[in-house]
Amino acid sequence: MGNQEKITPGIEELYREDEKKRYNLILHNDEVNTFDFVINSLIETCEHDIIQAEQCAHITHYKGKCDVKTGEFERLSSMKGELISKGLSVTID
Repeated sequence: MGNQEKITPGIEELYREDEKKRYNLILHNDEVNTFDFVINSLIETCEHDIIQAEQCAHITHYKGKCDVKTGEFERLSSMKGELISKGLSVTID
C-alpha cells in the first residue's frame, strides 16, 4: 500500500502538468478577410485539411470565434504570429 500512495500522486501530478501545457488558438471573426483567405491561411499555418479549415471559418463567422488549434503555448504562439501577420485576429487561451 505504501507504494500505491507514492505512485498515485505521481500520476496525478503528471496529469496536471499535461493539462497546463494545453492551450487553445482562437480565431476571431472580422469583416475584412474572405472565407477563401481564412481557409487558405488555416491550411498553411495550422496544417488543417480543407474540410477542417472550412468548418473553422464557418464557425468563426457564425459564432464570432473558433478554437482552431490546441497544443503547447510555444507552438501556438508561432502560429498566432503567422496568422496575425496575415491580418487575422487570433488569441491564445
